Amino acid sequence: MTLRRLAVAAAFVLAAAAASAVRADAQPLRVCADPDYMPFSNRAGQGFENKLAQAVGRTLGEPVRYVWGSMRGPGGFDQFLHDTLNAGRCDVVMNVPYASENVLVTRPYYVSAYGFIYPKKRHYDITSMDSPVLKDLRIGFEQDTPPETGLKLRALILHATPFDVGDTPGESPADILTAVKSGKVGVAVTWQPSIGYFMRSYPDLAFVPLPNSRAAGTIEQYVFPMAMAARKGDTRTRDALDKAIGKNKDELQRVLRSFGVLIYTGPSDAAGAQ
Repeated sequence: MTLRRLAVAAAFVLAAAAASAVRADAQPLRVCADPDYMPFSNRAGQGFENKLAQAVGRTLGEPVRYVWGSMRGPGGFDQFLHDTLNAGRCDVVMNVPYASENVLVTRPYYVSAYGFIYPKKRHYDITSMDSPVLKDLRIGFEQDTPPETGLKLRALILHATPFDVGDTPGESPADILTAVKSGKVGVAVTWQPSIGYFMRSYPDLAFVPLPNSRAAGTIEQYVFPMAMAARKGDTRTRDALDKAIGKNKDELQRVLRSFGVLIYTGPSDAAGAQ
């Protein structure tokens, strides 16, 4: 390569580096996160919310600074939002349902679903909450989630076992997988993004997405668009996040897929996982 070509190549490299570099005078992007709740986040930066935050920070040219707070314990996720984002201690939460009303949400950047987990060798015919085989199985479920309501509507809650993973510090979403593998429950239903990361260590377990359905009255929703959140009234941050999502949606979804998160084509489609 000639010196001229080397100079041109170096110029391109420097330009690319400058475009992706964090400005020295940039204000930090303050991210609210749990310090010990994999696969979502931890202090070591290993969770998918950590990786999403870094990707957004690079796009905005802002360094990421974490404000730690437990999403579990008294008050749960709503208390976490109250004590961190809505208290003005930080600017963004990386992963909230698009329908959340107590924060200012961005456009959705992925859609995922609750689903059933069971041993592959059982070959259960499970496609929805109305699958007949569920009447004969002990069902594990995470408390205070939409599937709990679905189980109650069908009286399946009478032979179901609750788990408090989302509310109990120190517990892991993988505990539900362990319960299925050990036979403590015959089948479990939980949020797929919370267990996709761990499913790689349980190759003998199957996952079936749970479509939106209706037992009586209004439609039961199990497929949810997910967004980022700024605090109420902070349209500046929300708009900046929307721009980052628009520029980097493919990258953000690659991060999610690398953690085993199944991504659906829309809130009414639980069959189109990518």
